[in-house]
Amino acid sequence: MKTEYASPRYAGIELWSIDEMLDAMVEAQFAAVAAVRAARGALEQAASAVEGRLKEGGRLVYAGAGTSGRLAIQDGAELAPTFGWPADRLVLLLAGGDAALLRAVEGAEDDAAAAAALVRRHELGARDALIAVAASGATPFTVAALREARRLGALTVGIANNRDASLLHEAECPIWLDTGPEAIAGSTRMKAGTAQRAALTLLSSAVMIRLGHVYRGMMVGMRPANAKLARRGEAILMGLAGADRPAARAALDRAGGDIKTALLLLEGCEPEEAAAILDRARGHLHPAREAARRRGPRGKGF
Repeated sequence: MKTEYASPRYAGIELWSIDEMLDAMVEAQFAAVAAVRAARGALEQAASAVEGRLKEGGRLVYAGAGTSGRLAIQDGAELAPTFGWPADRLVLLLAGGDAALLRAVEGAEDDAAAAAALVRRHELGARDALIAVAASGATPFTVAALREARRLGALTVGIANNRDASLLHEAECPIWLDTGPEAIAGSTRMKAGTAQRAALTLLSSAVMIRLGHVYRGMMVGMRPANAKLARRGEAILMGLAGADRPAARAALDRAGGDIKTALLLLEGCEPEEAAAILDRARGHLHPAREAARRRGPRGKGF
């Protein structure tokens, strides 16, 4: 596995000056981004496939162990505050459980039986999509989770940094990130981790955009769960509807914090009418706003 190689490029790195070390490691980070760019086609295929499952009401599932698992869990955890992705449509499977978020849980990544049991416990099925991440591509927990999810009919995406990895062979949508050896041999928290983080961000963001949670480059799916996000929601409405802040705040209050609904209220809809329009538009604001503007006397859009 290339991720375990000791590269001649970094031989004697402990003898270098700090600026030489940092320059070499920055160079490696650029290589990580280049590896993600090279995998763009695979990311596109995976995003389209995941979108298809989630459109049918399925859940998005992340699985991994160690650094890769923590990166996967972080990506999943950020979907709610960024896009308003509902908690009941997100499943996070980390070897060792929540304790492994803060410290290594010895032996957890080798527990294939635990992974398969978790997948069955969450009753994954044909509408769900699982994203499994492992730098080696051979981590027993992660491979077992993907294998069991696929057996149950879920879509499987595998992200790994070694070309001939089991995870890639068994995934329906394999994504190979060719980052090669690390500056510190085997320390895949470095450029392998950077590439995984970037790939996960691109994949999930593309899916959320396609599902209608972004409009004109703004996070219209987010929920204003704190003061900062409330101000952001108001600013989004001010920019999109040309409303002043008090009007934007009032629309958000009336819409129960839902930015999309609040925008249609500012277009003149009533709450029930806005909800029906958004439902027919499957949450996408382009057709929803058009429908709101041309609704008939009974408030019916398209």
